[in-house]
Amino acid sequence: MHQLRLFFTALQFFTRLPIPRWVGFDPAWLNQASRYFPLVGVVVALITAAAYALAAWFLPAPVAVVVSTAAGIYVTGAFHEDGFADMCDGFGGGMTTERVLEIMKDSRIGAYGAIGTICMLALKLTTLAMLPPWATIGALLVAHPLSRLMATSLIWRLDYARAEGKAKPLAQKMSGAEFLVAALTVVPSALLVIWLRWLPQAALLSGVIAAAIAAWWLARMCVRRIGGYTGDCLGAVQQVSEAVFYLCALASLHHNALP
Repeated sequence: MHQLRLFFTALQFFTRLPIPRWVGFDPAWLNQASRYFPLVGVVVALITAAAYALAAWFLPAPVAVVVSTAAGIYVTGAFHEDGFADMCDGFGGGMTTERVLEIMKDSRIGAYGAIGTICMLALKLTTLAMLPPWATIGALLVAHPLSRLMATSLIWRLDYARAEGKAKPLAQKMSGAEFLVAALTVVPSALLVIWLRWLPQAALLSGVIAAAIAAWWLARMCVRRIGGYTGDCLGAVQQVSEAVFYLCALASLHHNALP
């Protein structure tokens, strides 16, 4: 029952979805809820995949992808997209650690954030629209929990860079056992997609490796620029890892521009 409460706590923190009243709330639960961050990604994946499948029955694939992406943004409240935009602004416009953190804390979006968000959304929309329908569903089911696992790895390995912040409740160190729980929640989606042959195994393998490399690269950048991570960094890692997985899925199907 306690683990279920932790999951609902994570779901409430990262999405707009309602949770049962019996769950209650204890600030201490937030320190343990990050183990279920990828499981929240499974919920978001199911919603976006269902939205895509429903829209694809009546509309062309590109339109269905827009509907799916809009559903995901609505469910999460653009939580991760906002973090990505803030990190673009902070790292693009700040020269010192203090200035980077100051810019990232500003709720206003700047040129770096606007351009980065537009490019990120365009990349994800275009990539998903070019995948076959069942491959798109498979990519959504894997990319959402996997990308959140990559973001969780920063909580596991890095220090929080602020005294306070929107991710501070989740910023306590994770144990290896907690991170293992997080990793295991990604496995069922991947196995299902492999079993149904919605994506080739090469796509999943290359996608996992590329997402891990992207997360590692961004983590190093965070340590170098601000000495750790913030909630915005988590959102940026999630967004980049998600997009990288879609790119690997598309590349594995040999949709290259040049012969």
